[in-house]
Formats: sequence, structure tokens, C-alpha cells
Amino acid sequence: MRNLLRLILTNHFFLLFILFETVSLLLVFQNNNYHKAHAFNLSRNVSGYINSTIFSFRQYLDLHETNRRLLEENQALRNSLMSSYKLSIPLPSGVEFDSAWTQQYNFIAARVISNSVNKQNNFISIDKGSVHGVEPDMAVISDKGVAGIVTGVSDHYSTIIPLLNIDLRISSKLKNSGHFGSLHWDGKDPEIAILRDIPHHVTLHEGDTVVTSGYSSIFPEGIMIGNIVDFEIEGGNFYKISVNLSTDFRKFNYAYVIDNFFRKELLELEGAGGYD
Repeated sequence: MRNLLRLILTNHFFLLFILFETVSLLLVFQNNNYHKAHAFNLSRNVSGYINSTIFSFRQYLDLHETNRRLLEENQALRNSLMSSYKLSIPLPSGVEFDSAWTQQYNFIAARVISNSVNKQNNFISIDKGSVHGVEPDMAVISDKGVAGIVTGVSDHYSTIIPLLNIDLRISSKLKNSGHFGSLHWDGKDPEIAILRDIPHHVTLHEGDTVVTSGYSSIFPEGIMIGNIVDFEIEGGNFYKISVNLSTDFRKFNYAYVIDNFFRKELLELEGAGGYD
């Protein structure tokens, strides 16, 4: 209390000036419509700016929850697409029955919690595990295209070997012609992968789309991988094709794990498994 009194006594001239100035402004604004209108507009602008800032901050705080809801909605939409279903019994031409379709693929939405792009053997971690239905060797995609394959699973988390790992190869094909080959990352540019085994007689163009071939039990057919940016004949018979990846791994925050319900049946029939 003594310090407060000392502060007031020390600065009493300044405090009196502030008091008189405030009273003067109040008298001006109360008795002059022009100044009153300007004061009202100023206070409204300040109030609007403060409210807008608070609203933007609240939106930022709610962004995680909004993204979670969108991810769940996209998961439901992907699971409802006809591409997730397989015709289980033959039907006469032109006839379709809902009961004849069996769901083949189930999409599990997940959030990326760890990611790297600057190594030759990069890995990704997500916040979904065995209790959510995730198992090793399941395909993983982003909202743009292929991301990788599940390698390790715990109860609530999983690790993924991404396209940006020199040990992973994906069976891929040219969307236009259907010619297929093997795609892998050479450990250099995180935006570019290399597609090989495409015969040199195939006509290629920059911008041609590369998708998954479907010749495996992991990835469905037709999942986007990227677009051709360059190509050259290597070894005389096949192309070496540079593919600009559709998934930007530097901004990879959300993923979808794909569960192929028919995978075990296919592997048992073929008597083999593994990547590709």
C-alpha cells in the first residue's frame, strides 16, 4: 500500500493530466455528434478486430478436431465406393443386385505421428494398430496416392515402410497402355521414383499417369502413384522412367490403411506372399 501511495505521489501530475484528458474527450464525444460517430466507428472496428482474432484463434484450436472429422468422413466415403467391392457371384449381362457385391477393401483412417524424408531407409509411424484392425503388409495411401506398406504393428501404433525407402518396390503400370513394371526410390530426390521394366517399344509422354498394377495382394489396382517427368532407354530394351510422386511426403499428415479382405485367400492359393 505504501508503495502504491508513493507511486501516485511521484506521478500525480501525469495522472491528473490523464484524468483531465479523459474527461475532456468524454465531454466532446457526448456533446458532438460528429465526434461521437467517429468514436463509435473506431470502437466498432477495434471490437471487430478483437472478435475476429479470437475467432481465428478458436478455429486454430479446433483444427485438429475438424481434420479428424474430415478424415473419418473420407474413410466412410472410400469404404462406400464401388471400387471397394467385388462381384461375388456371376450375373446376367446388364443385371446388378446389391446382394451380389461383397466388400473387398476396408479403409482405416490414421494420423501420421512420425515421418522422415532425408534418409535412404525412411520410416513412418501412425496412431492406429492391431486394436483398430491394422496388420503387417497392409497398403497405406495418402489422399493423393500411394504412401507405403505396414511393416510393424503394436496395439495402438504401426510403422510403415514408405515409397521413400530404397528397400521397397511397388508393382506399377502405365494407366493409358496398361504396361507394367517395378517402381522404386533411388534414395535421391524425395519427389521422384524410378519405374523400370517397361519395354522400349511402348510410346511414352511426359505427364503420363502411373498407377498401381493390382498384381499383388496388397495394393488395389489403379491407385495413383505419380506422373512421368522424364524417361530414357536403359540397357537397349527397357526404359528408365522418372516419376513425380503424387504423395508429398514432406506434408504427409494423414493416411489410410487398406485392408484387403481377400488377401489371405489369395496368398493361400498362390502359396506365396511378400511385397510387390
